[in-house]
Amino acid sequence: MEQFRRIGEVLGSMKALMVLQDGIKINQGQCCLLLDILTLAFETIGEEIRLNLKLEEKKTKWKGLDEPLRELYTVFRESEIYIRSCMDAKDWWGKAVILHQNKDCVEFYIHNLFCYFSAVIEAIENAGEIAGLDQDEMQKKRIVLKRKYDKDWNDPKLFQWRFGKQYLVPKTMCKRLESAWREDRWRLIEALKEKKLAVGLTKNEQQLGDLLLKKLHGAEFLNGKLFPSSILLGAKDYNIKRRLGNGRQYKEIHWLGHNFAMRHFFGELEPFSSEISTLLSLSHPSVLQYLCGFYDEDKKECFLVMELMSKDLCCYMKENCGARRQILFSLPVVVDIMLQIARGMEYLHSRKIYHGDLNPFNIFLKARSSTEGFFQAKVSGFGLTSAQKKPTCRNSQKQQQKKHEIDPLIWCAPEVLAEQEQTGNTFVHSKFTEKADVYSFGMLCFELLTGKIPFEDSHLQGDKMSHTIRAGGRPLFPFPSPKYLVNLTKRCWHSDPSQRLSFSSICRILRYIKKFLALNPDVDQPPILQSPSTDFCEIETWFQKHYKAMGHADAASISQIPFQMFSYRLGEMDKTPGLIRIKSLDSVSETASMFKAEEEATPVIDSLTVTDDTRSFFSDARSLYDVRSVFSEAPMKKTLSAKKRSELRGRKASGPSQAPTTSRISLPKLPTPKLSSPKLQYSKLPPSKVASPKSSFGRSSMTNKTSPPLSCISSRNSMSMSMSPRYPMTMSMSPRHPMSATRGNSCRPRGHVSDSDLH
Repeated sequence: MEQFRRIGEVLGSMKALMVLQDGIKINQGQCCLLLDILTLAFETIGEEIRLNLKLEEKKTKWKGLDEPLRELYTVFRESEIYIRSCMDAKDWWGKAVILHQNKDCVEFYIHNLFCYFSAVIEAIENAGEIAGLDQDEMQKKRIVLKRKYDKDWNDPKLFQWRFGKQYLVPKTMCKRLESAWREDRWRLIEALKEKKLAVGLTKNEQQLGDLLLKKLHGAEFLNGKLFPSSILLGAKDYNIKRRLGNGRQYKEIHWLGHNFAMRHFFGELEPFSSEISTLLSLSHPSVLQYLCGFYDEDKKECFLVMELMSKDLCCYMKENCGARRQILFSLPVVVDIMLQIARGMEYLHSRKIYHGDLNPFNIFLKARSSTEGFFQAKVSGFGLTSAQKKPTCRNSQKQQQKKHEIDPLIWCAPEVLAEQEQTGNTFVHSKFTEKADVYSFGMLCFELLTGKIPFEDSHLQGDKMSHTIRAGGRPLFPFPSPKYLVNLTKRCWHSDPSQRLSFSSICRILRYIKKFLALNPDVDQPPILQSPSTDFCEIETWFQKHYKAMGHADAASISQIPFQMFSYRLGEMDKTPGLIRIKSLDSVSETASMFKAEEEATPVIDSLTVTDDTRSFFSDARSLYDVRSVFSEAPMKKTLSAKKRSELRGRKASGPSQAPTTSRISLPKLPTPKLSSPKLQYSKLPPSKVASPKSSFGRSSMTNKTSPPLSCISSRNSMSMSMSPRYPMTMSMSPRHPMSATRGNSCRPRGHVSDSDLH
């Protein structure tokens, strides 16, 4: 409830600011759109809370809402900062240059809102299922939710008609998402015309006004010519502050009251005219923005003004990683950076621009002021390749390698390396494709997850490295690693380009992972140990199959995100029919009332109802981590009722003759061969070690007084498996349990048979 109150405070602050909205000269329409959709989000959450939750349970059953609402608060806070920056009239000409084609309102702030809003709705629904004490009412809520997630709603139009308002995408709002930027462009044109008529305007400001007007009309690069460099160099406050990077092309400048990055090079303009025109037309929050360009005809000197970022990813990792701190970013930050890079590449590919050199040197970061530990990431390093003086032979490549001490081949796709090997040219364009960029993205994901440069531990360089990559060699993930991200990375760097995902698919998967992390905040364990019940790549395959069958297009539109998240939820439910998850309750009395019928049964399995598909459950349990299975079967924690425990104590007290065998709990039969374990009696065990009878596999197991057979191990020492709404599938091992994942047959846990022995 505290997070919801904080969201209300930020929304109230934005409403107070927008009282003077008529005074906003830049992006007024987008600011109004942002306020309206945030207001709709706040009202929708309030209505969902009134319908599903009870105020007296806010300290117990509302805990699942804390993390999603905290993420939503961050979105509201960043949106407030954006509105304040648009309202600030200081250095107006500089703001006009920065924001004249900016689309961050929809592409960044509303995008982030859609990513987390579905998590908030689902968290409220999960809490609503266990709200109250009336069992009949709770059962009816479950029926309503079951009908909501029916496959019949897996259609964009049906979803919008039925759930459009609940998920912030009614038809009127979708139209505004598409038209807000065009309206702001018209308003800025009118404001520039007024500025030009103002008294006291300098010649330089008049020229700058003409430049922006022509750029807004799409005629900045008219007849293959840029505007004269005197507009930039003749400004009163223009000055060069420092060089950026190791080369001479990039510099930091101060101009119109703001700091910018500038790309400066010499040469004829005609060979670069097409690429410069394309670069100046790009606008996306995850792509480094080229704002305007100037050219000096006499000196053959070109100036391209860009937005300024802090530092590239490689530099940031070198400065912050070390022997004691290998993992640089937390898991939510890693996923957020991965999503921003994937969205930037998705935008470039939609414009038929292929990067060909995606690596940490071309990913720039800047800290987000309102979100501690998070960054704004932008893709750079594409375009004007002939002006970059790339190495064209192996010798020049080795010189550059010595300079950076990193082999650039490690980010190249196998098919690119194969063509380089055939042609002898390290800079070929024919293999710069979407799938080659996806491979490079997979290597970036490995670096973000592990904090290591790919193949850092090996000593392969040059031709040996190229041969290893083309032969299928890939860097190894450390243990433990989140398997859902490991699987995504492996799909990206697959040797077969046709098996690699598209960036649109990668974006959908990463958005759903962000929702998973928001719904499963980790308190007791590192987030790296959490794992969903279904592989997200499989859900994407399911989504693609249904989406193509429906014949819908424009999947990259921001307004389609709520439907895609909803469809992924349907796919997740479709992929896990054998698992019945029981919502964890917060009090013993509620648990007793909900499971009154189960209390009388002898075997009780914590937080899990085993269905007939037991084999599928155990296979899922073994695949939680990215390591080979050590045990053939995962034992479950079993507890006995009070009556059975008292009978067992009585038999032991009466002597060994009255307790010939140990009480066992029957489990559903598995399709795999059932293993029989030797039955030993504690009373007959001598103090020293004895060998148990040989099993059906011909191996004897050693037991002693301190280490009884597995069938006799008490419940407190056995490995427990539990499932809950917050942790869909979690494995925990007691530190007192003697079993551990060790190498070698000699260290195999007693009483178990490995997978290799079963086959």
